[in-house]
Amino acid sequence: MKHTLLILFASFISLNSCSKENQDNDKGLIRLVFDPGNLKFISTSLNPKKETMSALYGNGKALESLSKEALKSEGGSLMKLVTWRYHDNPQYFGGKITGELISIETVKTDDRGNITYNSQNTQTKNNHSDQTERIQYFMSYRPVSRP
Repeated sequence: MKHTLLILFASFISLNSCSKENQDNDKGLIRLVFDPGNLKFISTSLNPKKETMSALYGNGKALESLSKEALKSEGGSLMKLVTWRYHDNPQYFGGKITGELISIETVKTDDRGNITYNSQNTQTKNNHSDQTERIQYFMSYRPVSRP
């Protein structure tokens, strides 16, 4: 009799733990995935006040220009800063995951040294009015060092 009650109790707990209550936390949001293509990951940043995280991607010349101490962009470099809103990870306590895509900012340098800035915001109007300030922000990133 004890074993039967134990099996029924264990079955009841296992069936109730699989409820859909925790699975519908997306609130109708669509998660967009950014494909960097042939760009390499350079660095990342986190802004707890705005609850956003960003990742900087770039080609080989961008990586070289950010690795040097002289903050000068090399000709032919391409960098993209991708920003997402982050959320709590429902599967891990204390973990954060990317959510909705907020913006993709691009800094491109041609062979003559001309720098162009472009921003694609998916949620708000372009709030980066000072392009030179944003370009300096791009150049302030330092590549992560990997073993």
